[in-house]
Amino acid sequence: MLGWEFPPNISGGLGTACEGIVKGLSAYDDVHVLFVVPKSSGNEYTPNFKLIDAEKVAKTGNIVFTEHPLQQYSFIEVPSRLLPYDSPEDFSKMEHFSNEKTVSNIEIEQSGSTAQTRRFHFTGKYGPDLFEEINNYALIVKIIAENNRFDLIHVHDWLTFPAGLAAREISGKPLLVHVHSTDFDRSGGKVNPSIYAIEKQGFEQADKIIAVSDRIKKRLVTDYGILSKKITTVYNAIDPKTARNKPIKRRFNEKVVTFLGRITIQKGPEYFFEVARLILQRMKNVRFVMAGNGDMMAKMVELSARYGISNKFHFTGFLKGNEIEEMLEMSDVFIMPSVSEPFGIVPLEAMQAKVPVIISLQSGVSELIRNVIKTDFWDINAMADAIHAIISHNPLSKVMTDEGTREVNRFNWKQSAGHIRNIYLNTV
Repeated sequence: MLGWEFPPNISGGLGTACEGIVKGLSAYDDVHVLFVVPKSSGNEYTPNFKLIDAEKVAKTGNIVFTEHPLQQYSFIEVPSRLLPYDSPEDFSKMEHFSNEKTVSNIEIEQSGSTAQTRRFHFTGKYGPDLFEEINNYALIVKIIAENNRFDLIHVHDWLTFPAGLAAREISGKPLLVHVHSTDFDRSGGKVNPSIYAIEKQGFEQADKIIAVSDRIKKRLVTDYGILSKKITTVYNAIDPKTARNKPIKRRFNEKVVTFLGRITIQKGPEYFFEVARLILQRMKNVRFVMAGNGDMMAKMVELSARYGISNKFHFTGFLKGNEIEEMLEMSDVFIMPSVSEPFGIVPLEAMQAKVPVIISLQSGVSELIRNVIKTDFWDINAMADAIHAIISHNPLSKVMTDEGTREVNRFNWKQSAGHIRNIYLNTV
């Protein structure tokens, strides 16, 4: 299994999903996972599977591809770093660049007078040398594939597609592509041709494809020309959590409405602000929290000042683990106004935390859950009405939390992993 990140060192929901899938698969005695990441920090919890850090794998001599996964691309090093999940287009808009000299990400060790051993240094992030890292990751994965026994290759999203193709070239094993999002979703329709080409190549050459929602499955058929029969939908999940001994204590009596996710065009943060403005025209005892990071953060801070509601807004930055749980426990409403959300795990986390949930109909998770309020992402009046109703009527809030908790407790990663295991058995 090839991924770009693994908890607790994550930039978003992809790493969380990978952890859930691996844990779920580990519950089956006949499935053994070898998970490869570009870079690990040593604090990953891996009791029932093996994690390989590609950065620690040495390359000796030349590696030749019959058909190089990235042969049509050239790489340009830029002395700066992107924010996690930023696209190449987002990077071109950034105003702050580092003046430090760019350091090569290849370490060369001399052994005797002729042989050279190379170790590639990976950031494991969405940086300016992202395409080069993807290329180097494919090189190292080919070495790993040569030196390990396995029955199937399972890759997650476009970053790992070239590595998956490299592993299949050397091993001849079937390739399963897991699609958590596409560039159409991440970019708001402004697709990067290079990323699209990698995605399309991966989809076309995969033996089987897993989509995290029917919404994504339809996208693959419509925008990438992939045969529907090749794609199986397997929804993401969530594992049960024990209740806290001491609930979070608030320091104020106002209601809290929370947005939690990447602050990018895909997640619809500007609609959250429009809804907040409408709510504050009706009632004053409400605070709004934008938890997350992303390329639209500065714009959102500016927007709160322009609308004159900055005293009612809180920006927490990126949250993970216990911080997410604490934020949700302090919330009276969770809202996800995503423009194009392939799935969306956070609404499940909010339901688990006994928080009423509002989601956009343009999300994959809306196909799965019922005890939430669903609106179009652009319908700010409907979202504002829903928030107002939940905050103003305790019986509505209680019904949503009780039924939502009961519903979400039926989902678990072992169940989703069981569907994936069946796909494995029908592929190898």
